[in-house]
Amino acid sequence: MKQRVEDLDWKNLGFVYRDLPYRYEAKYKDGEWQEGKLVEDSTITLSEGAEVLHYGQEIFEGLKAYRREDGKINLFRPDQNAHRFTLSAQRLAMPPFPEDRFVEAVKQVVHANEEFVPPYDSGATLYLRPFMVGTSNVLGVQAADEYVFRIFAVPVGAYIKGLNPADYIVSDYDRAAYAGTGQAKTSGNYASSLLPSVEAHKNGYADCLYLDPREHKYVDEFGGANFYGITQEGQFVTPKSKSILISITKRSLLELAKEQGLNPVERQITLEEAFKMKEAGAMGTAAVISPVGSITYNGKKHVIYSETETGPVTTKLYNELVDIQYGKKKGPEGWVQTLD
Repeated sequence: MKQRVEDLDWKNLGFVYRDLPYRYEAKYKDGEWQEGKLVEDSTITLSEGAEVLHYGQEIFEGLKAYRREDGKINLFRPDQNAHRFTLSAQRLAMPPFPEDRFVEAVKQVVHANEEFVPPYDSGATLYLRPFMVGTSNVLGVQAADEYVFRIFAVPVGAYIKGLNPADYIVSDYDRAAYAGTGQAKTSGNYASSLLPSVEAHKNGYADCLYLDPREHKYVDEFGGANFYGITQEGQFVTPKSKSILISITKRSLLELAKEQGLNPVERQITLEEAFKMKEAGAMGTAAVISPVGSITYNGKKHVIYSETETGPVTTKLYNELVDIQYGKKKGPEGWVQTLD
């Protein structure tokens, strides 16, 4: 059943799927992308032999549309999502979707579902999920030659509510291989993190923190977000690794941290060093910024800043980023695109 806007409680949306009126679809066939269009049908019909069902050719993105105080709508760095989608496609042997068409398709979906962009100050946004799957029939291990690209939209509340410190546990599992698909946004990486996440939640933790898959010595990332820390000297540091997802939020915070004199750097961070951070957080499109209250490893809890309060640097970075996204403050050139 299609979602009706009058049935929504903007303050209590949660982070769940809803069937909105329109989505965008384009198909790849005979070596080229066909012309795409908005469609109303939220279902995709696949053959039992479809490549995605057997060998996992699937990539996706996540970005948001923000309702400004004046009623207009902002997109935050959609060109960066388009480029990351290209990099993911290349890693999965899939035909990249043209980046200019990606951004234009995002705008079409937002315009078509404009009434579902939550009101300013509701704490909610319109989440957009572009994705691509291999659809041609295959039996042997090989890449597909036909694909479907889609974008759907869902009004959502905060993935992690507010600046509330969360407790994490270091996982014994690896999220991705060192030279594997960790830098691509593909479903297989998330499938491998489901069991550790279930176990973490069962034991009262927000999620897992993964270590590097080669030495299990350095911090990689959380199950659904990148890691950052503020050292005792006040430096913004975030892991550099071949097995973690390229993050648009991370890239943005590195720039904001530089403006704030935090001398940001990407480098290897040992787990022991992470325990001694003055502040730490999870960062990503869905999470935005979520402070880390503690990290538990081998049964020992390491409190970072506080389990009840958010540190001043994290608070300042969060406010700066959100103000830019909602148009309350002007950000660096090209970061925000306002829909006509």
